[in-house]
Order: sequence, then structure tokens, then C-alpha cells
Amino acid sequence: MKFSISITKTGAVPDSTELQTGFIQKAIDACLENGGGTVIIPKGTYYTGDIRLRSNTTLLLEEGARLLGSNNPEDYFNYLHDTIEPLSSEQITDAPYLPFSLIKDENSYTENKPEYNYMRVPGSRWNNALIRAFNAENIKIIGQKDSIIDGCNCFDEKGESNYRGPHGITFWGCNNIELKGYTIKNTGNWAHNLTFCSNVNINSIIVLAGHDGVHATDCNNLSITDSDFYTGDDCIAGYGNVNSYISNCTLNSSCSAFRFGGTNMLAEHCHIFGPGKYGFRGALSDEEKRISAPSPKNSGRNNMLSAFTYYADYAMPIKVQPCNIIISDCKIENTDRFLHYNYSGNEKWQKGSPLINIRFENIKASGIEMPLTLYGDENDKITFTMKNVEIDMQDKFKHFALINAANYESINLTKVSLLNADLDTVINKWTDGNINISGCSFGEVKTISKYSDTEFSAEPI
Repeated sequence: MKFSISITKTGAVPDSTELQTGFIQKAIDACLENGGGTVIIPKGTYYTGDIRLRSNTTLLLEEGARLLGSNNPEDYFNYLHDTIEPLSSEQITDAPYLPFSLIKDENSYTENKPEYNYMRVPGSRWNNALIRAFNAENIKIIGQKDSIIDGCNCFDEKGESNYRGPHGITFWGCNNIELKGYTIKNTGNWAHNLTFCSNVNINSIIVLAGHDGVHATDCNNLSITDSDFYTGDDCIAGYGNVNSYISNCTLNSSCSAFRFGGTNMLAEHCHIFGPGKYGFRGALSDEEKRISAPSPKNSGRNNMLSAFTYYADYAMPIKVQPCNIIISDCKIENTDRFLHYNYSGNEKWQKGSPLINIRFENIKASGIEMPLTLYGDENDKITFTMKNVEIDMQDKFKHFALINAANYESINLTKVSLLNADLDTVINKWTDGNINISGCSFGEVKTISKYSDTEFSAEPI
């Protein structure tokens, strides 16, 4: 029988106002000493700073269990004092988050660029989290009914944008991860920060408010299924990922449902809709952020910016050419944009590596109010495909075109129908490329494609 231990056996007291961090960590460390096993979080609320999972360990939140994060960002540095699996000096940095105005030459990545140490070094303030793991394998967080991980909107004036605190969960360089069954909410930064991880299976979780729901960087074999995201920032985000599968998820955001880049991504059977139930926390006042005010439901900025926004940051290397992104059998409602791919140069988040192809099929969309942006790289041009897609525009959609396109290899539209649109042309283009149209209905549009007589521009996301 595998080893198991309740945190109450190592001294944790439910519903105490004192930090229980050390007692919880003691139970996790006992699992390591016994070759792995299960750490049980019983019913009750446990107030804590950062805890570190070890290999071959399951963190089990029983019915009604709640991990309540501290509101003090200084309570999230316990990993620096770990004597069992200490981090090396190369894995620790005190480099602060730097705004873009202070980052030089952001167009390219180099190994010796210290400006990005806050992100690239696992033991950094920016990578802090309520639950952490470094270079571990076979780790699980399993929640039973009504189990909650609550970050309490921890405010950190030294954090990103001078207010973002620790993430909910940070896994760095980990392999074989299972996350299932819990609700995670009000995290100071992303709910899940996954970097250089592989074989990640996320199932039946709920993410509420906070920032990004899942943010994966350079991860392999990522699966997210049967989960609900109601986030103030992007629902599912990240770049440099290979083999990603998202299915049967609810995606409600005040930013983008997907802000994602990588190779071999399939998202299917998802419901994408706006406006966001929880507003973007960046729209709060400085005082509201400072007191960790709840994410706004009826104020601030709640509109969903895009169903799919391409993402290719420059702070980390992108090892595999981004391509083969497929969005299939999804319902999209009330998003500003359907697709936003802008490699023109004015969006820092998309400069890392161009996208080769993306495909939408069997999609029913309504309430779209802005044109699709499809601006590829002049050397690695984009192939864009829509098949069996219905787009019902908002009444105020009076734009010149459905698609603003440049540097494309081909645009392939098959059985695409537009409703409630007043267009001059379907494709407003800046460069030549192949355009293939079959079985489409565009209403009273005047032309299929037309060269633009204005300079390309796209509002950044």
C-alpha cells in the first residue's frame, strides 16, 4: 500500500488564522521520505504561503477542503530555504519584472539576456506560486467536490505591472502531471503557470477570476478537457508548445479565449463566449489592486477581445515551427474578433516565430464585431482555412472587409456563410496569394478580394 498522510497529522489546524505552510510541507516531505504517496488536505480552510510538491506525490483535496493563500507576497519564498532539494544559485534570481519600456532589443531572444531572468529562472519572484514543483515527475493535484485553491488576489507592488502577485500553481521542468477536480480562483497572477513541462493532463477543473487560466510555455503533450474557465485574462495561453489538445471546455474571458501558439494543436467541442463574467484586473484602480479587491463583474473592461489570438513571445526560444492549429466544432458568441494573427511588427507578443497554418471548421459564430486579422511573415507565409463556418455579425458591423490579409500563401474558404454583414469586399489584401472560394454565401458583398489603398494597421491585443 502506498504511503498516505493527512496534513493534520503533521500539525495543520483547519480554519486557523495562522500560516499552516510548514505543517503542509512537512506532510509532503514525509511522502518523499517514504518513496512517494498521497498528502491529504481534509475538509476545512488552511491558510498558507507557498508549498513545494515532490516527485511521486499526490495532493488530495478532500470534499470541502480549501487552500487559502496569504495576502502577503513575502510568504511565497519558502522554497529558498528548502534543504531537501535545494535550488542551485543558477536557478535563483532576484531580477524584478521589467516593463517593456525598460527592455531593450525585444525582437530577439539570446541566452545571455538578463532582462528576462525574472521569467527564465525558476526561482524568481515572478515564478512564485501557492503550489510549486521543480524538475519533479509523477505529480498530481486531485480535488473532490467543493475543493478550492484560493489565491485571494494577492497584491505585489514588486510584481508584474506593479500589482500581480504569485501564480496559483507553477510547475517548472516537470513530467507526468495530472490536475483534476478542483476549483482555483482569485490567483495573484496566472492560475496555472507551466514551463518546460511534458505529459500534462488537466481534467474537470474550474478556474474563476484572476488572470490566465492555463499558461503553458514550451510544453509537450498538453491535454485540457471537460473544464470551465471564467477568467479576467486569457483562458488558455502560451507559446512554443507541441501537441496540445483542448476539448469540451467552457471559455469565458475578458481578454482572449485562446492566446496560444505552438505546433499540432487541436481545440474541439468548446463553447467560447463573452463578455467576461469577471473583468480584467488591470482595469481596477491602484487602490483596488492594493487591497486585493474582487475582480469586477459589472465594471472595468469585460469584453472578450478575441476567440483566437496567436501568441509567440520572444522571451523564450521557440524550438519548433508553429503550425497545424485546428479549431473545430466550437460555438463562438460575442467576441470582438474571430481571429487575430498580426505578424506585422507592432505586437510584441507575436514576434517570436511566425505561424504557418491555421484551420477553423464546423464553427458557428455570432456577435463578431471586427474583421479577422491575418497578417503573416513575408518569408513564412500563412495558410488560412475555414470550412463549414457560419459567422453572424453584430448589427454595427459596417467594416470594409471580413478579412484583413497580407503575406498569405493561401486563403481557403469552403461553405462559409456571413449573416448580418455590410461589406465592400470579403478579403482586403496588401499582398498577393492564392484565394480559393467554394460554396460560400457572403450576402451582397461587392467583390471577393480587393487591394487596400491604405497602410496596414491592427490594434494590438
